[in-house]
Parts: sequence; C-alpha cells; structure tokens
Amino acid sequence: MNKRFLLKATAVLAAAAAFGTAQAQTTPIKFQLDWRFEGPAAFFLQPAAKGYFKDAKLDVTVDSGNGSGGAVTRVASGTYDLGFADLAALMEFHANNPDAPNKPVAIMMVYNNTPASVMALKKSGIKTPADLAGKKLGAPVFDAGRRAFPIFQKANGIGNVAWTAMDPPLRETMLVRGDVDAITGFTFTSLLNIEARGVKAEDVVVMQYPDFGVKLYGNAIIASPKILKENPAAVKAFLSAFTKGAKDVIADPAKAIESVKARDGIINVALETRRLQLAIDTVINSPSARAEGFGQINGPRLTLMASQVSDAFNTKTRVKVDDIWNGSFLPTSKELDILPKPKK
Repeated sequence: MNKRFLLKATAVLAAAAAFGTAQAQTTPIKFQLDWRFEGPAAFFLQPAAKGYFKDAKLDVTVDSGNGSGGAVTRVASGTYDLGFADLAALMEFHANNPDAPNKPVAIMMVYNNTPASVMALKKSGIKTPADLAGKKLGAPVFDAGRRAFPIFQKANGIGNVAWTAMDPPLRETMLVRGDVDAITGFTFTSLLNIEARGVKAEDVVVMQYPDFGVKLYGNAIIASPKILKENPAAVKAFLSAFTKGAKDVIADPAKAIESVKARDGIINVALETRRLQLAIDTVINSPSARAEGFGQINGPRLTLMASQVSDAFNTKTRVKVDDIWNGSFLPTSKELDILPKPKK
C-alpha cells in the first residue's frame, strides 16, 4: 500500500468522521404551534423552509395546534421542547399548577399586543363596549378573548353579558346568523372568517382590546425548563434563526405564505396573505412593539398583566412574573432590530 493511497484513505475517513460529528451535533427540536397552518404560522414555517434552522444545526419539527392552552400543556408534559402560546394562558397554567414539575417559560414576545377583539355586526346596533351590556356573546370556552373579557369589561365599565359556547368553526357562523350578538376572537382570525361568510369588512364593528385600555401581551415563544437547562445554546440558536426568518416574513408576507401553502395545500393563499399582513400590522409591528423592541417586554407592563390575569382568571395562586419570563436567551439588540418604521 503506497503512501499516497494511505494519505488519501486517511483523509476520506477523517472527512467521514467530521461529517458524522456534524450530523450528530444537529439538535432535534419539536415545536408546537398554537393553531392551524394559517397565515401567521409563516413566522415559524419560513425559517424552516429557508434553511435558517438547519444552518443553526437544528432539526426543527413544526406541528399545528388547537389552542394556546394545549400548546402550554404539551410543552409542560415534555412532548414538545418549544411552543407558541398566549402569555395569559401560560400565566394561568403557572398560577393554577404551582407544584407542576415542568412549568414552561416565555422566552420571546412575538405578539406584543393581544390580538383579541370583540366583534359585532353593525346592524346589531352595537357601536361601543358599553353597548355590550345585556347582550349575548359567543366564543369557545378556551378563547383568549373570552378568558380575558373580564379585564375588557372592567376597563370599559360594561354591565353583565350572557355567554354562549361553541366549537371554533361555528363562532363566526353563529354571529352572521344572529344566534349571538357579538363574539370574541383574534382580530386576524375572526374578521376574515366573517368576511368569508359573506359580510363586508365595513359592516363589522371591531373593538380591539388594546384600543380600549387592555394592554395585555399576546403570544410568546415558550420553552420547557428541560431544554433551557440542558441545551441553552440550541434555544439561543432557535431564537436567532426565528428572528432572521421573521424579518423575511415582515418584508414580504406574500412570499412567506408559500411556506404555509407547502404545509397545507388547501389554504386560500389570498386570504391567508391578508391574515398574515393583518397580524403584522396589529400585533407584531405595532407602536408598542416598536417602542419596546421586537421580542422584548416592558417590566411594569408585564407586572400589571400578571395582576390582571390573576384577578380575571381567578387563579389558585397569584401569577409570579419572575417565574414566567426569561429574556436571557434573546438575540442581540442588533439582530432584534427587524421592525420597519411605519409608512407615512
């Protein structure tokens, strides 16, 4: 065996070993969405489609969900490493399960404002929050807007209302049919669903919670304590890759929606592009998000929300802010500077 052959064989073996090591270093991460593969899911599907997670040595699996409560419990159970959930739902879980061994933690704010709204048809005569007194409101029992309605009610001095529960697909249908006077839901979900049922946008009254004194945060990326402790580098890499993808989504929502179409081929592309743009405009690139910085929180505001959730949700224990938020895994402020200035 000549020397040249030996050197070549050694080089091949070294390359193979290096490749194997690189493969072994890829960290698998299971990610749980809060909802179906609709427009806003592009924020997580785009960095996967563009290879940003792969470049960060992560093998990320993104699964659709059926509500924030489910996302919180699945991360708490260890079935998922990371998830996307309404911060109020996370707070409720903490306060109602003080002895749970694996309470998820919020590590990055994505929806700086709650997307929750009360929506009614103009023909109902409902124009302001005060007009809701004595009316029949509808929403699934786990709906974030319904859960937080006592905060909206208190902030606006609304009298008693009656609630009707239904499955999510029936909510907007029941409003259009007149079975309920108003509904709660995420603006970018319910408004477009009402339009899809034949009602023009100008015929819908939309009372967004942030516009009526309810400054709750919306959805955040949450993580299991296990992955935060065992692989903090992977968590940081995920948030960095996510932020890179988020910048792309905000810059070109129409292009980003292709990543959602790839996961659910029957989506209405035009509708979901509008839904994504509406989410960006109302809860992601909002004035408060630009003031606080993408991904970040304001301490006093978070403390107020914790108190409001404790009261409105009537939790077993009070929400402890230090237990539900950890911003130490966030990318640098330069990386997080992705929100464009508002168009004049």
